[in-house]
Amino acid sequence: MIAIIDYGMGNLRSVEKALELLGYPVEVTSDPMRVSQAKGVILPGVGAFADAMKNLTEKKLVPVIKETVAAKKPFLGICLGLQLMFTESEENGIYEGLDIFRGRVKRIPAGAKVPHMGWNQITIQKESTILTNIPSGSNFYFVHSYYVDPEDKEIITTTTEYNNIFTSICSEGNTFGIQFHPEKSSRLGLEILKNFGQLVMEVEQV
Repeated sequence: MIAIIDYGMGNLRSVEKALELLGYPVEVTSDPMRVSQAKGVILPGVGAFADAMKNLTEKKLVPVIKETVAAKKPFLGICLGLQLMFTESEENGIYEGLDIFRGRVKRIPAGAKVPHMGWNQITIQKESTILTNIPSGSNFYFVHSYYVDPEDKEIITTTTEYNNIFTSICSEGNTFGIQFHPEKSSRLGLEILKNFGQLVMEVEQV
């Protein structure tokens, strides 16, 4: 089972429907026990960083998220979910994140329309399981006002240009974070979710 974490923020149903369409068993849950029992975990999110961390903390989901990553289970953060994986955010102040990836969440620099909304290309910087059958230059759907700035440049998997060049996918082992919305990105977005689901199935069989 793939658990989609419900912490009161995020486009949960769209992600759930996309995975169901692909044939993967999925459950939307806010129960830490159910998350811990899952073979793969997705952390989606839309909204403010501080509110999201507050909700995750109140629902006692922070420890199980960190345990999932430490156990090397497949884990995927989407949009705000990616940003929450970082050490801290400067959105409306300085707030601590999950610290799965070292680095800071920063506002898109002045000079570009914010939020960054619509289709944009990714440029692949390193190979990753999540990018199987995804060519460099593929377009995906973005909606965000902040971006991640990793300390460890080795986790940068794809970049995207919007006024500046920012990281659009991070990956390390079975841990992935995506700035765009695969569930809103048509065929190639489904391909990314398929790659994640396939990884969950393969890890389960080992």
